[in-house]
Amino acid sequence: MGILKKFFGGKASIQQLPVGTITVDRQGNIVASTVSSAFPRALLQTIAADVLELLKEARAVQMPLSEVSLHFVSLRITVRELRGGAIIFLSPQTAPNKSARP
Repeated sequence: MGILKKFFGGKASIQQLPVGTITVDRQGNIVASTVSSAFPRALLQTIAADVLELLKEARAVQMPLSEVSLHFVSLRITVRELRGGAIIFLSPQTAPNKSARP
C-alpha cells in the first residue's frame, strides 16, 4: 500500500507513532493539528495528501465516503470528510493486556 511505503520509506526504523488530530483544507494544507511537533510535519502532509486522494477517488467512482477507518497493527487512522477537506484522527493501537482478563 502506498501510504505504508511513504510512512516507513522502505527503511526499518523506530519512531514514535503520531497521536492527535489533523484538520486539512481541500488543497491538503494543514489548518490545525494536535499532533506533537516532534513528529515530522512532512509526514503529516503525506498522510493528509493520501487521505484526500482516497476521498477524491471515491467521489470519482460515484462512491463518496463520509468516514473511513484504516486499522493497522499499531496505528488507527480515522478520517471524516469536511466539504472537500478532512479531519484525520491518528491513534496508536495497543495490544490487549492479557493479565487483566479474568
